[in-house]
Amino acid sequence: MKRLGFVVALIMVLPACRKGPAPEASHPTPPDHAAQVEQWRAKHEADYRQDFVTIAGLFPLKEGVNTAGSAATNDIRLAGSTMPASIGKFVLTGGEVRYEPASGVDVRLEDERVTAPVILKDDSSSAEDELQLGSVRFVIHRSGGKPSLRVRDPNGPLAKGFVGFQWFHIDPRYRVVGRFIKDAEPKSIPVTNTYGDVDSYKSEGVIEFTLMGETLRLRPFTTRPKRFYIVFRDGSSGQETYEAARFLYADLLDDGMTVLDFNEAYNPPCAFNPYTTCPIPIPENRLRPKILAGEKAYPVHVPLPQKGR
Repeated sequence: MKRLGFVVALIMVLPACRKGPAPEASHPTPPDHAAQVEQWRAKHEADYRQDFVTIAGLFPLKEGVNTAGSAATNDIRLAGSTMPASIGKFVLTGGEVRYEPASGVDVRLEDERVTAPVILKDDSSSAEDELQLGSVRFVIHRSGGKPSLRVRDPNGPLAKGFVGFQWFHIDPRYRVVGRFIKDAEPKSIPVTNTYGDVDSYKSEGVIEFTLMGETLRLRPFTTRPKRFYIVFRDGSSGQETYEAARFLYADLLDDGMTVLDFNEAYNPPCAFNPYTTCPIPIPENRLRPKILAGEKAYPVHVPLPQKGR
């Protein structure tokens, strides 16, 4: 009877000791992994060229009237040989920005000439208002709640001098499957950006994963349900990769896992453009190991912005 009891106990213990399949086994690297990454990189480069390469200036708006144009007397001095002496005024009142066009200036909104004052929706909205004067575009950008005038000029020196993107070779070892460990309650985390402004990001937990035999954790921000935005540094930051941070997106899968493909880690726009505002990694997202995957450092050093614009 004693022997029978021992066998029964052993049978009961064995299932509890048996390990499940490794995360990578449930989400294996697809055979066309390299082609998928190349396709992602091509789209990323096209989007970044459109959204960030042409940024030519970022001017904070003070409460009240902010005059703008090429004349030295303006609050906002706009460069460019074809820029009029005045394009009008940007009036900040209680967080709302109103544009008042100068007489005779052909500034357009949705291809219609602006002839009367108009309230501008900023770029925190998917329906932002973009003013256009020739090839130059203007939009209200908010950082830490503070409004600024962002200028895009495809013929400006920053756009003309852009040297492109450089990537590490695609390495499947840097595609890892992590487990999402959910917090008891979602939290709002204050995050400082490269301009010293503080924005708030929603976070719901951490991702635990193994990379090159080492167990690591990262805290993602939730941009929409089951969509993760990760801002991180690693041992290569400031050497092989950009000093401030790199970004990575991932999805929360139905089984509670997420695929982190560091081959798609990319530089924030502040790596090549000083007029962009980029979040700085929170302390728990500063990893010790080098992650030699994704985008390399921009070949030209662009100093981080000083306090103010």
